[in-house]
Amino acid sequence: MAWDFYFTRLTYESGDWDVDVRMPSNVLNSLVEYTTLRVDPVERIVALSDPKMLEAPFCYFAGHKLVQFTPAERKNLERYVKGGGFVFVDDCNHDIDGLFAKSFESEIASIFGKRALQKIANNHAIYSSFFKFEGPPTTGVELNGWGDDLVHDYLKAVEVGGRVRILYSNKDYGCEWDYDFRNKRFLAVDNTRFAVNIIQYALGA
Repeated sequence: MAWDFYFTRLTYESGDWDVDVRMPSNVLNSLVEYTTLRVDPVERIVALSDPKMLEAPFCYFAGHKLVQFTPAERKNLERYVKGGGFVFVDDCNHDIDGLFAKSFESEIASIFGKRALQKIANNHAIYSSFFKFEGPPTTGVELNGWGDDLVHDYLKAVEVGGRVRILYSNKDYGCEWDYDFRNKRFLAVDNTRFAVNIIQYALGA
């Protein structure tokens, strides 16, 4: 079968990439439930340094610790982004001054320039690409745990050609969506709906 979408998690040599293990299947379930996309139900795990990642329609990159790209990882990320790929990056520490945030932002500045990563407006197209949001949905983990205990009212992005190519979150969506999809029925509102928006925007790029 030719899939319209498959979920690719990027591994990288530094830090801890293997987080939020139930999140991909939960998000994939939402795509099946809400859209007509033909979705591969199996998460794909690919090294950032592997040329196979250049073929992915969407990549997920997350962690808590230091991000320090190898030359091969840096080269592939630049090529993927400038070639029209889409990466959703989630800071699992849900802070703005932690190790992941500082090191990842430094790496992005070294690849794409110091001003490449910018806040996006809360009326950006990504907030209305499927469901309608008034900005980035808040997460319960923002006010709990070891983050900065702030509710971040913005997301950041690297844009190329007027389109978001790297969407960067300090809100720890991965943790928020890290539960068995069969438990979704207990929620008053499905909190994975914003993931559908992100992916629909990525596929429309």
